[in-house]
Amino acid sequence: NPDSYLLLPLVGGKNDDKSIADDFTVVAGVLNREKLDSWSLAKLGGRLPEGTYRLAGASAKGALFGWMIPQHEFDRYKELPNQQGPSVLLVKDALGQCDEAVRQAEATALVRDMVNTPAADMGPDKIEDLVDKLAEQNGAELIVTRGDTLAEDFPMIHGVGKAAMRAHAPRLIELKWGKADHPKIAIVGKGVTFDSGGLSMKSPAGMMLMKKDMGGAAHAIALAKLVMEANLPVHLHLLIPAVENSVDGHALRPGDILNSRKGLTVEITNTDAEGRLVLGDALTLAGEQDPEMIIDFATLTGAARVALGPDLPAMFCDDKAMADGLLASGEAESDPLWQMPMWSGYDSRLNSTIADCVNSASGSFAGCITAALFLKKFAPDSVAWAHFDTYAWRPASKPGRPKGGEALGLRASWRYLNDRYAQ
Repeated sequence: NPDSYLLLPLVGGKNDDKSIADDFTVVAGVLNREKLDSWSLAKLGGRLPEGTYRLAGASAKGALFGWMIPQHEFDRYKELPNQQGPSVLLVKDALGQCDEAVRQAEATALVRDMVNTPAADMGPDKIEDLVDKLAEQNGAELIVTRGDTLAEDFPMIHGVGKAAMRAHAPRLIELKWGKADHPKIAIVGKGVTFDSGGLSMKSPAGMMLMKKDMGGAAHAIALAKLVMEANLPVHLHLLIPAVENSVDGHALRPGDILNSRKGLTVEITNTDAEGRLVLGDALTLAGEQDPEMIIDFATLTGAARVALGPDLPAMFCDDKAMADGLLASGEAESDPLWQMPMWSGYDSRLNSTIADCVNSASGSFAGCITAALFLKKFAPDSVAWAHFDTYAWRPASKPGRPKGGEALGLRASWRYLNDRYAQ
């Protein structure tokens, strides 16, 4: 059966204490021996005794990521039992694949660690520190607009974050990298470091996982890391609106009207629909730079989870070539996506009698679609744009995929960019 394995002792095998694998043959079950996918070896990479292994009669190409990623564990707050040294896989037919697998594993681990970290240790300032370090490592430019200075140019980011101003000042974090004459791409990530729901407050159960509401930012930062470390020939613009959606006397109220960077006015019908507000200002700025494409990631709606469950990110994209490329890349990387319709027939559900639009349509129908339609108001019409409504969380463990923070759609997006732009 897939993900099952046996350790069989070798008769007359070595016993030099250098490698368990000298003394054992491992027999493992996989779905397709001829074409291993990203997760075929995940059970082995995370469970086999420390040692050095090699595949007999099969190609490791495509499975290296799954061998590596289970060996990463989130141990910031707890000493984990039974930690052991690495299990090393020797390969002879994966020229050029090893470095790529390492990059993907490190980017995935970054997303998981960021999402797993509590909000007290992953506030807007800590996200800024992470992007600052990434910029320094890769020779990129960092631009940060903080606090009340957001009010004029980014009023929706300011409006959402102002209730946490004293403790966790909101900010728009930008990173720019690459040569100016290369194709411009923008990557945007929702960075709500904790979402109480604001005055439309969540229940205690609903708040329990809201440390993960910056999962979109984690994906965007990890994708930018992949772009820069692979030296992809693009001009990259990373934008992270980082805020905490909190409550105090300055909190955004239902019924308030916010202006936006684009000039559209927004009637607030639900302060718990805040992620689309901060993304709106960031998407507007991204479009002003005339990029060739924009990709955004957000833990945006529970409606997407009701429709697709935790494993499938909802992807919205009106550009057919881009959508088809992303779907194919997701299949190739065993990082599946599901395209949802940007159904314009629901536009009227965002109408307001006193403003240009509302931030949240009434009722429970088509929640992820109306959220995407709201974002579309701020994305440039002439630019290919894909929006990922991702969960960033795994509620139950699978081989190589522990319960907790998860990268969903990251490797698909990276494969698409790499296939499109790599020389």
